[in-house]
Amino acid sequence: MPVKPAPEQLSVILTAIGLEVESPEAFESIKGSLEGLVIGEVLHVEKHPNADKLRLTKVNIGGDEPLAIVCGAPNVAVGQKVVVAPIGATIYPVNGDPLTMKKQRSAAKKVTA
Repeated sequence: MPVKPAPEQLSVILTAIGLEVESPEAFESIKGSLEGLVIGEVLHVEKHPNADKLRLTKVNIGGDEPLAIVCGAPNVAVGQKVVVAPIGATIYPVNGDPLTMKKQRSAAKKVTA
């Protein structure tokens, strides 16, 4: 299995073979490197009682209890594997400011599975 050296070690190796390394810099092909995002399985879906374009879902991400998530995807269905940004995760839209997920209080009824 190939060994992945630490950036500092790689810098030493490259210098030893005659290549100059000015300073290593982190590169992210996707802003935030998808840190904090997890894969979950949709367990339950129902229409949102107060919004035609939203769904109330229960999603298992491996915790003690499934998460209750309000979803805007019209095609969300039970059994799907989905990317979840749990509370505390930050997403980086192509345009606009970063958005850190937080718990919102809702007047909607509780989702039961």
